[in-house]
Amino acid sequence: MRIAVSYAEGKVYQHFGHTVRFKIYDVEGGEVRLATTVNTNGSSGGALPDILRKLEVNALICGSLGTGAKRALADAGIRLYSGVTGEADKAVEALLKGSLEFDPDAVCRRQGERRSGS
Repeated sequence: MRIAVSYAEGKVYQHFGHTVRFKIYDVEGGEVRLATTVNTNGSSGGALPDILRKLEVNALICGSLGTGAKRALADAGIRLYSGVTGEADKAVEALLKGSLEFDPDAVCRRQGERRSGS
C-alpha cells in the first residue's frame, strides 16, 4: 500500500490545491517500510490527483480540498481521508491502526481563490 500526505513542516498541509510536497509512505504488513517526500514542481489544483495516480498512491491524507479534486481522486481510485490535522507521521500511524479521525465532508472554503506570494 502507498499512502500520500499533503505535507509541510512535518504536518498535514491544510490546503490540498496548494500542496508543494507530498510525503509518501510505502506500507507492507501494516508497517511503514519507507517514507520519502516528493515535490509537486509547482503543480497545483487539478494536476495534483494525476501526480498521485502516477506515483501509484492508494490513499491520501490531507486537510481540506475542493470538490473537483475530490472527484479526480475518486476517479483515480485513491481513497481519501480529508479534514485531518496534526503531524503527518502520526496521521499515517493512526490510519494503519484504524483510529484516524477524518472528515469526509471537509471542503476547501477558499476554492477559487488565487495564491498569493507563492
